[in-house]
Amino acid sequence: MSELASTGIEATRRRLTEKQADTVDRLTTATVEVLAREGYSGTTVRLIAAAAGVGTATAYTYFSSKEHLISEVFWRRLIASPSVESSDPDPTTRVVTVLRQVSMLVADEPSLASAVGNALLGDDPDVGHLRVRIGWEIRGRLAAALGVDAKDTERVSMLELLYSGALLQAGMGLLSYTEVAELLEASARRLLAEPGTVN
Repeated sequence: MSELASTGIEATRRRLTEKQADTVDRLTTATVEVLAREGYSGTTVRLIAAAAGVGTATAYTYFSSKEHLISEVFWRRLIASPSVESSDPDPTTRVVTVLRQVSMLVADEPSLASAVGNALLGDDPDVGHLRVRIGWEIRGRLAAALGVDAKDTERVSMLELLYSGALLQAGMGLLSYTEVAELLEASARRLLAEPGTVN
């Protein structure tokens, strides 16, 4: 069983037994493989199921669409990445570290990175559920880096907007993920600068 399956990460549609978690893990692994080979438009649940060694109907038992599968892959990558533990006293430096980590999560896998942007913008209700979970996870990390309550700050919302806009730009191919990380850092530093210090 893979590390992800053993950590109790489960698909968003149901509680999973160990065998079911293994099936879901194989499906998410196959999703990345099929995306690398076929690209987003050529990827189907049928191809993913075949690559995972399960029937298409079995895949649909766990995932409602390819967008749901791709979003699940991103969710798993996000929660498998450790929260940034920084002893730096500067909250801006801590925020920049979080933004850089999250923005580079799939940077080394261009086909997955592009697909994540498309998938997360979908209207599948299961994707919507994951979008909320992803958003709250990132919001929590940003709030912790700032040292504030996640429900209690306008700055966290502004940082979320910076992040989502930057990743949309990368997903559309307008910026590389390295450029996104650099622009996020510069933008966050300007946003969080003490009043009167921004030129």
